[in-house]
Amino acid sequence: MNWHWKTIATVWILAIVGAVLTAILATPASAIGWIGLTLAVCTLVTLGLQIATGSKEGYVKRVTMSIAGSLVILVVATVIVALV
Repeated sequence: MNWHWKTIATVWILAIVGAVLTAILATPASAIGWIGLTLAVCTLVTLGLQIATGSKEGYVKRVTMSIAGSLVILVVATVIVALV
């Protein structure tokens, strides 16, 4: 299961990169839309990576951890963007 953490961390890093790019490049009015798009991309990448592993054991747990982690990262980013 150790190598499965790499796929989870990849999605979390993607969420961080998307959040930073949104904070830097998006206007305040469009930031929430871009955050939502980032979450959608993270969800699709999660499903693709977890299916690509070919491992059935722990699939739901890995998908849940990837998406929940991305959601937490993007919620924090949304709060930061809203306050700034």
